[in-house]
Amino acid sequence: MIDFTKLDYLKAGNEKQKRAYEVLTKYKIFEKLSNFSPILAGTIPIEIDIEGSDLDIICEVEDKVEFEKILIQIFKDFSLKIKKLNINNTESIVCNFILEDFVIEIFGQNKPTVEQNAYLHMLAEYKILQEKGEEFKQKIIDLKKKGIKTEPAFGMLLNLENPYEDLLKF
Repeated sequence: MIDFTKLDYLKAGNEKQKRAYEVLTKYKIFEKLSNFSPILAGTIPIEIDIEGSDLDIICEVEDKVEFEKILIQIFKDFSLKIKKLNINNTESIVCNFILEDFVIEIFGQNKPTVEQNAYLHMLAEYKILQEKGEEFKQKIIDLKKKGIKTEPAFGMLLNLENPYEDLLKF
């Protein structure tokens, strides 16, 4: 199994993954966020991304005000948008900006990154993709190209009643 908590696996991946590794290391994004246990989550790590897929970086954040200040300080040279969301009764901070050819989304929650749903969903999806094979993977990508989000796409193909919850059972 790939260790998704580190970025090294991207170096041996597809062209988009290699490019993501290059950009993230060039700008030292994970070094700058190291106090927040960052993990790259989402579709690019598990190769089901489509045109326009972003780099989702999840972070563990105890002090949201301090985290927001640090984001502004670190990424002040970029067009930065910060939103506060309430997802699953968990307050979250989401920061978006563009870095070269990638949209970056930094997502902070007061929860260890390895316990956040974004990470757990990615692990479950990766496991399913490994089991179901290339044809299943292509069906997921095709659904995503039609505008269906990742978890609902898995839900459709696996007949899951509530994909956001059911994927966590994998």
